[in-house]
Amino acid sequence: MAQPVIGLTLDHEPPGGYSGFPWYAIRENYCNAVRHAGGLPILLPHDSDAAEAYLDRIDGLIVTGGGFDVDPKLFGAAVRHPSVKTKDRRTAFEFAVAKGALAREMPLLGICGGQQLLNVVLGGTLIQHIPDEVPNCVAHRQANPRNEPGHTVRIVAGTLLHRITGADTLGVNSAHHQAVKAVAQGVVIDAVAEDDVVEGIENPRHRFCLGVQWHPEFEISQSDSRIFRALIEVAAGG
Repeated sequence: MAQPVIGLTLDHEPPGGYSGFPWYAIRENYCNAVRHAGGLPILLPHDSDAAEAYLDRIDGLIVTGGGFDVDPKLFGAAVRHPSVKTKDRRTAFEFAVAKGALAREMPLLGICGGQQLLNVVLGGTLIQHIPDEVPNCVAHRQANPRNEPGHTVRIVAGTLLHRITGADTLGVNSAHHQAVKAVAQGVVIDAVAEDDVVEGIENPRHRFCLGVQWHPEFEISQSDSRIFRALIEVAAGG
């Protein structure tokens, strides 16, 4: 069986820090998690015109997280929260490549901001700032290191995520201020935090369409690793 090629979306930063010129970035553990699961990671620059060409060359897609937000106008919001920070070129590319992957029935995993992007692509909306919309919310931007759990989630029985993880509850890391608000028709909420913030979504109409709000690429549990293995298995034709 050929090793499946998994495309990962990149973050983008303006000049400064690493380079005096604009630069792409991704944490090493995203690539490591794909390799540990048996896939071959490749990185996808933000060229919307090349989205279909990239999709021609990969077997699965991971939309990664990042310190930015989906533009609220993309899900019909009339007001933009002051905390919202966008990266429009990245979002345009991720929107194009995610829609293309779904149209091809290519397995797709959205991680953290990638889940939020996926929900919008599927027709859903977002909470723009959790502390303003969720009373007594847990710390979704955890103070402890990201390679440790920050809170727990409850996984809904009978869902794809439940079958993958084999867990009813899971300790997860957390680094976000936005979250899924409403899901589109047919999309299933498969995990929620202690404050009922949505932590996982899936669309059973697709072969493998899964989003998680935490960062399983840190592989702080066997369940995290199983998410990547499940993606790779489907991408390999399993």
